[in-house]
Amino acid sequence: MTTEQAADLPPQEPSSADEPKADAVVALEARLAEMSDAYLRAKAEAENARRRADEDVAKARKFAVEGFAEAMLPVLDSLEAAIARPDATPEQLLEGVHATRRQLVQALERNKVLEINPAAAAKFDPHQHQAISVVPLAPGVEQEPNTVVAVLQKGYLIADRVLRPALVTVSAPR
Repeated sequence: MTTEQAADLPPQEPSSADEPKADAVVALEARLAEMSDAYLRAKAEAENARRRADEDVAKARKFAVEGFAEAMLPVLDSLEAAIARPDATPEQLLEGVHATRRQLVQALERNKVLEINPAAAAKFDPHQHQAISVVPLAPGVEQEPNTVVAVLQKGYLIADRVLRPALVTVSAPR
């Protein structure tokens, strides 16, 4: 049959054999639309979750020192109160300095900033101490080699991480 002959024929009604195929195509198209919608919704939700996480990280960075700063305010208030009293006696000033230091130590401890202040004869720990000098022990001194003789400057930890090592003098090996 030529194309001219096929064009002259009346349009054919779909046979009953074609109906299940058409129903399957319609069902597949509906399923495709449903899956596309679900995909777009999941993609949008993932993008929103990523955006919210980015915002949370930005806020955490921005306000990371908020708790520490809040703990420091009473220390600042104490210093300002001391400055406001020009007529204070040296004893009063010294008492105020000690009280302010106690406030500062408490504020640091609340924020997990802890002192590294090794006792004399404590074992030298290169992870927390920095040896400034090595000194030979005097005769008759019973101290192990490679131990702390004196602390020149305290060190500090922040949440188990060394913020500043303690500066120490260490006994020389024998």
